[in-house]
Amino acid sequence: MSSHAHFVLHEEEHQRLEESLRRLRQDANARAVFLIDKNGQQISSAGETENFDTMSLASLTAGNVAATDGLAKLIGEREFSVLFHEGTQDHIHISIVAQRAILVVIFDERSSLGLVRLRVKRASGDLERIFDSMMQREEDGAVSGPQSPFSEITDEDIDALFSE
Repeated sequence: MSSHAHFVLHEEEHQRLEESLRRLRQDANARAVFLIDKNGQQISSAGETENFDTMSLASLTAGNVAATDGLAKLIGEREFSVLFHEGTQDHIHISIVAQRAILVVIFDERSSLGLVRLRVKRASGDLERIFDSMMQREEDGAVSGPQSPFSEITDEDIDALFSE
């Protein structure tokens, strides 16, 4: 687990993530696309998401990635950054994005593994840039420090409040 596992998702970044997922879903001709944090919480999604139990999908995917990380370490790999599960009708392509999140693409015969891999590669770059801007915003906020709701209150304000 990376130290970047926890981050604040602002509305602007959430919209950018959703747009990137919508574009990936369309370009890959996928049924649905999910972005999940490594703790198993859904961050964003696009496509036919109502057809899935998204909470279970997110937690099982995170567990799958964690188990696969254990397998990778057993054979001397740092991680397996891409997982693929082939079903009779539907297939799942799972990839790690920016070592912070898990990208899940569910597709059927209307697409192909090659097309999904190609489109995921491009989308991963977009998502990584969004995560980088989120981390930069957090670092900038940490440098300047959190704004206290009391930072504008002066000693005179306090004295006036209690002298009434």
